[in-house]
Amino acid sequence: MKQFFKVFFLSIAVIYSCKTDKKNESSAIETKKLSEEKAFFTANPQAIPEQEVTTLKIGESAPDFNLPGTDGKFHSLKDYNNASALVIVFTCNHCPTAQAYEERIIQLTKDYKDKGVQIIAISPNSTNGLLLNELGYSDLGDTFEDMIVRVEDKGFNFPYLYDGDTHSASLQYGPVATPHTYVFNKDRKLTYVGRLDTSEKPGTANAEDVRNAIDKTLTGETIEEPVTKTFGCSVKWAWKDKYAKKINKEWQEKEVTLEELSADGIEELFRNDSDKLRLMNLWATWCGPCVHEYPEFIDIHRMYRGRDFEFISISADNLKSKDRALKFLQKKHSALTNYIYSENDKYKMIEAVDPEWDGALPYTALVAPGGEIIYRKMGTIDAFELKKTIVEHPMIGRYY
Repeated sequence: MKQFFKVFFLSIAVIYSCKTDKKNESSAIETKKLSEEKAFFTANPQAIPEQEVTTLKIGESAPDFNLPGTDGKFHSLKDYNNASALVIVFTCNHCPTAQAYEERIIQLTKDYKDKGVQIIAISPNSTNGLLLNELGYSDLGDTFEDMIVRVEDKGFNFPYLYDGDTHSASLQYGPVATPHTYVFNKDRKLTYVGRLDTSEKPGTANAEDVRNAIDKTLTGETIEEPVTKTFGCSVKWAWKDKYAKKINKEWQEKEVTLEELSADGIEELFRNDSDKLRLMNLWATWCGPCVHEYPEFIDIHRMYRGRDFEFISISADNLKSKDRALKFLQKKHSALTNYIYSENDKYKMIEAVDPEWDGALPYTALVAPGGEIIYRKMGTIDAFELKKTIVEHPMIGRYY
């Protein structure tokens, strides 16, 4: 009978997985199409020796650059020779401060489009120096591919350029944090460098410092305060990878455990009497899609575990396969709360999880305090969709 249940659930999982694959096929095609369109450039973050970074001084000329953009083209300084003023904002995807200013940069571009002002954004960050726990306010990292997604998702109306391989441009301009703004006149001499405005929270300011700098630059007037300090996430220079390697090594050395859990215990988890968003994934070692997607959950856990969030994994393997399940979890460095269902009645488990669940694995749910399921996925997850759901929930959020 136990063997019957195992075969039964495996059959359902395979059938449902096929349905899920078809459902996700169009999304996969679009992603592939987008990747092919951007195939003009392949990112290759490199090791860079640590060095002193100096911010460009007022009156100095804008250094030239040749950087790939999310629009599928390379961009250089000469491409913008016709602009009466050039504004370069060093920013990125993951930083909460950078995200807080995105709408202001979009509006700034709209307002100055017909005034001869060109606005460009450059991401200076190397992924080598970026930790997963630094992504707790974002659904994306700072890879070139993630930049493309952010442009599509947010609707950027300005060029967004990547400088994460060797910092070829960033080292010449010297940004210290994201966002960091530079304004240049017609002759490409620096007239202003620093913050966009003094209030990080969206809706509380409108890039007044930069607007004033642009207006004065266009008329040739003197800017009263041409240099201001800038607040935000420090630039992730490539030489910061030593710390990232240390943290990753420590994570891989953490103990991984697997506890037994009854149907009543599962019901209690789904009631979520905690004060955190609770993400739960039911999986099994014999379920191909489960095994394939499981590392995504480890990354999600590491991204948001410093927020009001927790991830719990529940193995639907038979209890006699506990050792095999534990070995899998250890191999994946699943140093978090791991359970294995302890009873023989799998239908009891299904009802304890979610009456809407048809029993096919994998199954994933994001549960708010009080038990409301705000995200459920029967089949493999779309990692970006799930992370976006998490970060845009009122309990989490993109900003401080």
